[in-house]
Amino acid sequence: MSWNDPNRYDRDISRALATVGGHLSIGRGGFTLHYENARLEGYDCDTVKAAATRAGLPVIDSRGVPFTLVAKLAVKGPMIAVNTPPSPRPWHGLSYAPLAAVASAYRKAGADVFNIPKSEEHEAIFNEMAAGPLADLLDAWLDHVRAHGQ
Repeated sequence: MSWNDPNRYDRDISRALATVGGHLSIGRGGFTLHYENARLEGYDCDTVKAAATRAGLPVIDSRGVPFTLVAKLAVKGPMIAVNTPPSPRPWHGLSYAPLAAVASAYRKAGADVFNIPKSEEHEAIFNEMAAGPLADLLDAWLDHVRAHGQ
């Protein structure tokens, strides 16, 4: 297979589609395709994003989100449960949460989120919080999931 082949990620994307919690995350340092008990990492972000989106794979692209917000979510927030059950609630920085829960926080921070429907359960938390700076809102969400696990 050629490096220039736009279909070079199809096999890995298919494996991610077959994995509970399988998804593509894209950030300033490149992309990570999460599937089974493995990860594929690289820097060809736009090619893999187009292929994954077209295939229906969940995608979270945080490249346009301010670094402070991404760092806050990545360090203090739960990880996405891939091919493993979510951790019991409440969630914290070293626990695993469902893809929809983490995607809700990234969506609120301004990330491009594809093929992950909004979850009323997880989106409602943001609606209940007082308006204010986005960093404060994400801190409130992180405090909430650590205390209540929603």
